[in-house]
Amino acid sequence: MYLTTTPSFDGFTITDYHGIVTGEAILGANIFKDIFASIRDIVGGRSGAYEKELRKAREIAFAELEQEAKKLGANAIVGIDIDYETVGSNGSMLMVTVTGTAVWVQV
Repeated sequence: MYLTTTPSFDGFTITDYHGIVTGEAILGANIFKDIFASIRDIVGGRSGAYEKELRKAREIAFAELEQEAKKLGANAIVGIDIDYETVGSNGSMLMVTVTGTAVWVQV
């Protein structure tokens, strides 16, 4: 599967458009990770626990996006947009949404 954030692929021709596809992932953060992250934030360090959860959510959302595109008969997704948001009480959950247009490109 070819993926890009641009509306086209240089050197390839889009021959068919299959529609908009999305992938979503919502993950909750563990309370111990929250405590550790807030301590790290106080001393100015990076929060490895949150970065790991963010990476995991993004990978799930992309896998879902690709799966939906394949079901439509696409071999590529163009115009990909990635959005991150916290949801739930006190922003306790992380939501990643990935959207794009499923297409067939001539290779």
